Amino acid sequence: MNTTVESVVKELRERFGEGVEEVREFRDDVIVVLHRDALVDAAKYLRDNTDCPFPLCEDVFGIDAYERTKRFEVNYHFFSLDKNVRLHFKVRVDEDDAVVPTLTGVYPSAGWYERETFDMYGITFDKHPDLRRAYMPEDYEYYPLRKDYPLMGVPGDLPLPKRG
Repeated sequence: MNTTVESVVKELRERFGEGVEEVREFRDDVIVVLHRDALVDAAKYLRDNTDCPFPLCEDVFGIDAYERTKRFEVNYHFFSLDKNVRLHFKVRVDEDDAVVPTLTGVYPSAGWYERETFDMYGITFDKHPDLRRAYMPEDYEYYPLRKDYPLMGVPGDLPLPKRG
């Protein structure tokens, strides 16, 4: 682990205690799994850290781990322009309570990505200023990137292209 990122992770553990559920490294990427209650404050810490600020939220996306207890995962990718390093956050939530606080107040760039994640997975971002569907019609009842979404689409939903 990069020494700069290592010191940031150490500080996250000290500040947020049990809010940091897990830290792991995969192919030189450092992933911090957070409890959703720690997400906003941890993101503020990243953005405002004077030793290694992370001013850029590069991406936010969802994952459906269909058979896991906490079915949904929201992933955040942050980049430090000063140190040229990345750090990743993950927040896991149950299907019955798929709500994560929005990061739009910390990183305005997260707004679109959160809308897209809501549209495709049905994960709600609490206090998002404009949480609505990004691609699908507003009255669409389904979430196309969930693993239980029918491969051929919902019958009678949208016409399939003709073969031939």
